Amino acid sequence: MVGLILATLLFNIIAFKTNKKLTTNQIIHIWLFTIAAQNIFDLIIDLKYHGYWYFTKYVDWISLPATVLLVPPANMIFLNLYPFKSSLLKRITFFSSWLFFILIYELIAALPEPWGYFNYGWWKFWYSVLADPFFLLIILIFYKWILKVEKKSFQSF
Repeated sequence: MVGLILATLLFNIIAFKTNKKLTTNQIIHIWLFTIAAQNIFDLIIDLKYHGYWYFTKYVDWISLPATVLLVPPANMIFLNLYPFKSSLLKRITFFSSWLFFILIYELIAALPEPWGYFNYGWWKFWYSVLADPFFLLIILIFYKWILKVEKKSFQSF
């Protein structure tokens, strides 16, 4: 629990203190999309098939911060720092670095309590290595879609 509390505080402080790019509207969209997507994935992999879980294998209040307060600010940081207008090489380097960071964080979260809170069932670390790039691409695509919708809505005024 200690690790989850520290990470949640740290990620949220960094996300909101360093934000220079994301509007309030974009933050709300990213936050809600992240919670929805993570909960859909967790519903299947965590709760139905027990591939992994937070603290216990069951639905419980203690795991709520992990699903609601941890990943959304990490996605905010990722999008706020992502070099959209840079060269392809710089974008790939940033993407790979961020992927490395979240994979290292997963290993830390899998430490024994009180530092860790994430437990592996049949899910293996290597599944995250394969799945996480898709999750990051999805959040990038979603963010670009938000920008497109905002631009279109502002043009209609």
